[in-house]
Amino acid sequence: MRAQELMTPDPACCTPNDTLEQAARTMLEHDCGALLVCESGNTGKVLGVVTDRDLAVRGLARGKGAASSVADCMTSDVHACRPDSSAEEIEATMARHQVRRVPVIDADGRLVGIVAQADLALCEDPDVSEEDVAHVIEAVSRPTRITPAQGD
Repeated sequence: MRAQELMTPDPACCTPNDTLEQAARTMLEHDCGALLVCESGNTGKVLGVVTDRDLAVRGLARGKGAASSVADCMTSDVHACRPDSSAEEIEATMARHQVRRVPVIDADGRLVGIVAQADLALCEDPDVSEEDVAHVIEAVSRPTRITPAQGD
């Protein structure tokens, strides 16, 4: 199965200039825990990702207020895939980089969708086994310690 068959099209997004409050409201409106940070709109180039945990740990815990920008809290090291990437490639990306979501971008770097762990878990492809999904969840869930210097 390919990313284009697994992905959620038109995922929720924000821009780096949006405030943390705007990002949190978008997460609430879309019932999601992560937003892709794009140049402009849902089809812009992907610049990063911001999660609800980023808002809490990189934002609130470090004294940033609701008016701070998403750029202050986002992760800019994004691990994306192409629409024709296989489920196995996506699993490997998630496990290797400990990410729960992989943006799907076109050849110009523009966002076309997102594949989440849940998409793999619900996939009915015989090439995506329960063991494969369990491996991804285990790899992604390995603890990493964030020190005060990280993410600044």
